[in-house]
Amino acid sequence: MPRTNFQELLDAGVHFGHLARKWNPKMAPYIFDQKNGIHIIDLHKTIVKIDEAADAMKELARSGRKILFVATKKQAKEIVAEKATAVNMPSITERWAGGMLTNFPTIRKAVKKMNTIDKMKEDGTFDKLAKRERLQINRQREKLEKNLGSIRDMSRLPSALFVVDIQKEANAVKEANRLNIPVFAMVDTCCDPTPIDYVIPANDDATKSIELVMNILCQAIEEGLSERKLEKDKEVAEEAAEGEALANPTGKKLRARKSAKPVDVTAESAPVEEAAPVAEPAPVAEPVEAPATEEPKAE
Repeated sequence: MPRTNFQELLDAGVHFGHLARKWNPKMAPYIFDQKNGIHIIDLHKTIVKIDEAADAMKELARSGRKILFVATKKQAKEIVAEKATAVNMPSITERWAGGMLTNFPTIRKAVKKMNTIDKMKEDGTFDKLAKRERLQINRQREKLEKNLGSIRDMSRLPSALFVVDIQKEANAVKEANRLNIPVFAMVDTCCDPTPIDYVIPANDDATKSIELVMNILCQAIEEGLSERKLEKDKEVAEEAAEGEALANPTGKKLRARKSAKPVDVTAESAPVEEAAPVAEPAPVAEPVEAPATEEPKAE
């Protein structure tokens, strides 16, 4: 079942493209018509592409991977930051720093520096510094927080990028392509969809259009995260049961005996060997009388 419908996309203005004279011919497969000098996006194809992107994002979230959301244009930055934070995903909404992906170790050093300043404030070291030094460190901390605060928990490269307006975020797309990181993007009629792995043909200038697409994708990510949590809970329960069985094997046997059905002694007992027949006593011979001897006659 599709995650959205034609009417929702129409109401949000997803079908409005750019001026026809500024179009990119590579977007021709996704264009339905032209009206008043503006290209109209084929929303039937948009529905299919949104479903493909949502399913792919769901699988990434289910496997525990991170998706970096990138949107620095005014219409999208607040929406993207809010939705990405809600699903615990990193986002860049202020400025794409060059080398954010290709020079990631240097970016991590800047994040560690920000964390070090926070530790200094916690343990009291910061208060012992001179006033001028404290001001300089605070300015540095604010700058780092503005540009890198949303990725401070991202300890490794993201598994995918989601971009709003690939013309404005061209550097982000180039870095992702260089590192073979898949790119999801809202692509308008004036853009080249070639470097994008998951193209979502849609209006990337209207706030309602961006919000609708973000809602659908973030809902898919939430589904993936909830499935991952259920799988983890199931594994933990199975491991606990196995550990209990190993720790108390005798108890397991006793439980097994109690649950066993009672044995029918009369039916299943071994056949009793028949007793050997008692020999009848031999018949006692009757005493035979000896023949009487004749006494000799007297002469």
